[in-house]
Amino acid sequence: MRAASSSIAVSAFALGLSLAPVATAQDAVFHGEERDWRVFTRGEGDARICYVQSTPQEANPASANHGDVFFLVASWANGDADEQPSFLSGQLLRPDSPPRVRIGSDRYRMFVSEREGFVESPDDEEDLVGDMRRGSTMRVEATHSDGTLVAYEFSLSGVTAALQSADRLCR
Repeated sequence: MRAASSSIAVSAFALGLSLAPVATAQDAVFHGEERDWRVFTRGEGDARICYVQSTPQEANPASANHGDVFFLVASWANGDADEQPSFLSGQLLRPDSPPRVRIGSDRYRMFVSEREGFVESPDDEEDLVGDMRRGSTMRVEATHSDGTLVAYEFSLSGVTAALQSADRLCR
């Protein structure tokens, strides 16, 4: 059940992430970047959430309205979640065609909550983050609610160092 309860918490906090690069003191706090990944925190004490995020280096088709797209990995200081990956689309996603993540030959299915995709299995969360640490690129394919098939290529350069920074911030 960790994934279901954590997903609700991520969903509540992730909606404000599109503004994270220009966050105010009450919102996300930027702590630096490691190559293609940025490190943020929100909240204080046990309510603190530490996360890393990246934007796609490539978005297809070029003609689609992608909006702000992010891939995130979040941890909670209180231990409710540890390195939970999620995908945040700039558009509503079709629940009957959930996002799929591919790193090398490994593939992961997600479930949809409006604009977000979450890994279906808690065991797969750990495997996906491990693959992110070892990989060089990650592909996310999804379907917008209007039926547009989209694909995003994310660089994994810097994700390991960014996750280490986030971990230090949430201890």
